[in-house]
Amino acid sequence: MESLKLCYLFGILIIGSVGECKAVMGDHGSKKCNFPAIFNFGDSNSDTGGRSAAISEITLPNGETFFGRASGRACNGRLILDFISEALRLPYLHAYLDSMGTNFRHGANFATGGSSIRPGGYSPFHLEIQLAQFKRFKSQTIALHKQLKLNSTLPRPKDFSKALYTIDIGQNDLAHGFQYTNEEKVIASIPDILKVLSGAIHELYKEGARSFWIHNTGPIGCLPYSVIYYQQKPRNLDRYGCVKPHNKVAQEFNRQLKDMVIKLRTHLPHAIFTYVDVYSVKYSLVSQAKELGIKEFLISWVTVMAGFVGPMNFCCGSYYGYHVECGQKAVVNGTVYGIPCKHPSRHISWDGTHYSEAANKWVARAILNGSVSEPPVPVSEGCRQ
Repeated sequence: MESLKLCYLFGILIIGSVGECKAVMGDHGSKKCNFPAIFNFGDSNSDTGGRSAAISEITLPNGETFFGRASGRACNGRLILDFISEALRLPYLHAYLDSMGTNFRHGANFATGGSSIRPGGYSPFHLEIQLAQFKRFKSQTIALHKQLKLNSTLPRPKDFSKALYTIDIGQNDLAHGFQYTNEEKVIASIPDILKVLSGAIHELYKEGARSFWIHNTGPIGCLPYSVIYYQQKPRNLDRYGCVKPHNKVAQEFNRQLKDMVIKLRTHLPHAIFTYVDVYSVKYSLVSQAKELGIKEFLISWVTVMAGFVGPMNFCCGSYYGYHVECGQKAVVNGTVYGIPCKHPSRHISWDGTHYSEAANKWVARAILNGSVSEPPVPVSEGCRQ
């Protein structure tokens, strides 16, 4: 059954690559939402500069492939969130925590690398803090609009109810649990984690949010970092090299997350909730890495030199022999650790924990047309018509 699902998803992606997701542009007859802004909440999967501004700077070679400079992203280029912005024809989101040269006219990004839904994870900017930041941002924006009447760097008050609210968070709650407890305790914590998430969404609804685009969590067991540090037990890896217990927990998290979204539709009837199955797309990418990369090279305009290399290879930093973060180098006994690879577009993993721009682009093209969403609508139509 799993192999059939992957083949079905693979077929959708190949068909979509020929037309570059025409549905994203609204070509199939439905009316586009024309979102004036995006407000994003999440972790490093969608952080466009928050952690770099507030905690520690994310340096080159991060950002060099697309931006040609350090961009605050834990990636060599664009994130899935950036491709969402492109699909909606909006500028890339600036981080709320970044005060230098920022423009929030078309939204703000409250995501911060390391953030979790509950407090006590890898970052002080957990979801409740991000929610508090959003509330202050909104109230200050409305106050300034009344005083100044016109401010080209802030959203219009009416934009808050018409914006798209994107949520991609929860992976660090699971990762932190794996690191400090065990799989059983992580599973037991999921209802409480999602209770906090549900409460935050209710608060956003009270603030006027009506269109929600919610990503489930990816196959955390397929991250090279997970494979390196958590594969100790016998028969712990699946046939694609992923840590099976970790993916099992991620799937349970996603099952309960989907149930939560269904309940939210009942409790908040004036909102539209789009649940996006990012897990299936990322797992498909990992499980068919070389084949999918070659197919894209043959039939799509996407720049991919050849098939992706093995999914457990990563481009920047080192976890083998000596631990070096991406952007750093170390010489140990004459061996230099931390030299980035020459062809990041051939890697699914950028630094062992985060996806490369090539992988993000591949995943984005799969999810933005609505083929793995519930309801199955493109991101450009994820509002009440």
